[in-house]
Parts: sequence; C-alpha cells; structure tokens
Amino acid sequence: METNRRDFIKKGTIAGLGLSGLLLSKDLSAQNLSKIRPMAKSASALIRLGFIGTGSRGCSHLNESIKTGLVDIVAICDINPASIDNAKTIISRNGKKEPKIYSGNEFAFKNMLKDEKLDAVIIATPWEWHVRMAVASMKAGVPYTAVEVSAANTLEECWDLVNVHEETGMQLMILENVCYRRDVMAVLNMVRTNIFGELIHCRCGYEHDLRGVKFNDGEHYSYTNGGDLKMGKKAFSEAQWRGLHAIKRNGDLYPTHGIGPVSNWLDINRGNRFLTLSAMASKSRGLHKFIIDNGGAKHPYADINFNLGDIVTSMIKCANGETIIVTHDTNLPRPYSLGFRVEGTNGLWYNDGDHIYVEGKSKVPDEWDDSAGWITQYDHQYWREKGKEAAGGGHGGMDFIMLIDFFDAVKNKKQVPFDAYDAATWSAISALSEMSIARGGALVDFPDFTRGKWIKQQPWFGIDAAYPIDANRRLINNIF
Repeated sequence: METNRRDFIKKGTIAGLGLSGLLLSKDLSAQNLSKIRPMAKSASALIRLGFIGTGSRGCSHLNESIKTGLVDIVAICDINPASIDNAKTIISRNGKKEPKIYSGNEFAFKNMLKDEKLDAVIIATPWEWHVRMAVASMKAGVPYTAVEVSAANTLEECWDLVNVHEETGMQLMILENVCYRRDVMAVLNMVRTNIFGELIHCRCGYEHDLRGVKFNDGEHYSYTNGGDLKMGKKAFSEAQWRGLHAIKRNGDLYPTHGIGPVSNWLDINRGNRFLTLSAMASKSRGLHKFIIDNGGAKHPYADINFNLGDIVTSMIKCANGETIIVTHDTNLPRPYSLGFRVEGTNGLWYNDGDHIYVEGKSKVPDEWDDSAGWITQYDHQYWREKGKEAAGGGHGGMDFIMLIDFFDAVKNKKQVPFDAYDAATWSAISALSEMSIARGGALVDFPDFTRGKWIKQQPWFGIDAAYPIDANRRLINNIF
C-alpha cells in the first residue's frame, strides 16, 4: 500500500491539465487509492461522466462540463421529464450524442450506478438526497463523485460520507464553487504570502434574499404581476423543497459558500481545524410578511409557522486560535453578499465595499484602498490561465474553473481539491448550529472528521506557482 501511495503521489505531481502546481498532502485523505478502478478506456480518452439531477443546477453543470471538452456524457438521471428534456436539449445543441436516460422513480439512480461504467458522477439534487446518492455512488465503485452543496444535513450524514469514503477508497468532492471565485482566490494568494500577517479573525455568510426562490411558481419570481406563491410539490425548482426546511429547521442551513473559502484561508483540515461552535437565531418574521404582502392574510400559507430565524449567527473557534463569524440571512430584503472579511496582524480585506487595508502598504494610513488593484496583482494562476475560457460561464466563470479542477483530478487520478472530510466539516455547521440554538446558544464541540490527520496534512488546493506558501505559516507542520 505504501508503494502504491508513493506512486500515486509521484504520478499526480507530474500530471498536468492546465491547472498546474497542485501540492498533494504527505498524508492523503484517500486511504485506499489502490481500490480506485482504472478509468474506462475510450478512443477519445474522455471522462465518462454521469449526472444525477438535471434540474436548473444540474443542467448548468452539464453545459459547463461539455464546454470543458474533457467529458463524454454517457448517462443522466432525473425523475422530472421536463428536466430530462432540458438536459437532452443542451446535449443536442452542443452536437453530442444522446446519453442513456434513467428515470421513472426516485431510486433510478441506483440502476444507473449499477449498469454504467463511469469515471465520475455529478450529483445536483435536493439536499436530502445528497448523502444517499453520494454513498451509493462510492459503494458502486465510481472512482470520483462530486456532490452539490450543502453535502449533508445531519452529523450522521457527515460521518456517512467520511466512513464510506474510507471504506471504499472512492473519492468525494464537494462542489463549493465560491472557493473558485476570482477575488476569493486572489485573497488566498495574499493570505499564503502573508500580506495580512498572521490571521486572527474571519467573517463570512450567506446573505441572499431567497424569498422568491422559496415560493417560486415558475413564472413570477417577484410576484409583482399576478403570480401566485407556491411551495412544495406544486412549486418550481428549489421551491419544491427549500422552503420546507425553513418550516422544520432553525440553524445555518447553507454554510458552505462562506465557510469553504474561509477554510482555505485558515488551512482547515490541513494544519488547523474547527474546535467549537456557538449559534443564535433571531425571531422569524420575513417569510410570513412576504406571504401577507404578496398573497394576503387569507392565503393558505399565511398560518404557517416558520421555525427558521431570519438571521442565524454562528461563532467558531479554531485550533490555531482564530475565530470565525458565519451569518445566514435569506428571509429578508437585502442585496446579495457573502460578507467576507479576513483580518490579520498586518491588515484586512473586507468584501462588502471592496475594501482592503495593509499597514505600511496602503496608499493612506488608516484609510481603505479599493481592493481592485490588489485583486489584479494577486490574480490566481487558475484565472490567469483559464479566465478567458471561463468568461460567460456560470456564476461569473467560477463554475467552469471548479469543474476543470475536478476533471483534472479525475483524468490524472489525483486527490480531489475538496474531499469527503471537507464536505463533512463544512456541512456540519448546519447540524451543529441547530443543536446550539436549541440549547440556547450553548457551546458545542466540533467533530474531528479527519480523526487527527489534520495535524500533519499540508494544503493542496490551488497552489499557485507564482505565489508559493510562505514557509513561516507552516513551521509546525514542516517539523514532521
């Protein structure tokens, strides 16, 4: 096994697909890499890719995947005929042959995983299906499984992802696209070259008015011209299920867009980890008011008691001493923001307003610089090399960059950028915040999903050849 692992690391280091410089850990999280079956052979050497879920998000990934030129879409699965038709249209429009279709019932994905020889699977379905589908994919022997965010809803599900990954040796990646946002990756270069000094505190969140998403009838997102409020089976897209979570749950239901980038900045699971969490939730008023304002006091939803607080605030303490504040704000009117803030002993970056201040380097003492110049200077290698190809892609191009990085791992049999341990750690904030809120904001322990491997693991995501990690940041790990 040790020989196989060294061979894997050697091959993974020299292999390249345009995104060079990835540094593999000395203690890889995929412990049974020898169990990964060889990639299926084909004349074109394309990745044999399957899709579970071809709704709006799945079709976006489908389109971007074809755009990379690296995949052969061999099978798609969805229970909604309209979603299947949309996927087939995208595939046909791009001049690709029609894949095998799996549909008919909620468990049709199992037939796809059993019957098809796939190199990778992308899962883009409602939250409550993510774990069972990802687990089924790994157990079916699919070498690489990518699952949308959040990856899991409960601590038990988080452990399921980790345990099945370790048992099977199959790799799992959480598709957290914000980690690939251009400014976020530039800040990663700044952090790793100690522009901000030693990091002390970070903030992040998901601050996004989702009221229209939660009650979408498929025709009138804003409801200003006669649309009806819909949720559940008769609604459109995410409104079929997302609003139901707001009725039953009270916690940070969608933490990964914020905590993913912060975890990279703070080396979480790679020399650092989350220790404890405490959360509180405000009262719930936003969704009820939205129903009354748009449907009237006699609307069937007017009497629904929403459990989700309008503002959920979680505080996290890290093993290396940093603190983090994570905010969930989706029920009130507001412009979109992920509320990023990175603060260290030399200065800070504040996403809202695009502010940056670095002591001794900013133009005027004690006054903000516009961050644009800094972002350009520290533009990440991924964007320098692939930015033109990504232009016009999903979410400003970051979806394309993310999928290129995932397919690079698949094609060259490398460690995925964000693994099962990251998927579990980032997603666990949902369950832990619910637990803390239910206990009046009590401090709860954060599970160590790596079982101690975080102590020695080195960062491997997004290593930029032009901006190597400052050795002083990894002094303790460099001893081992």
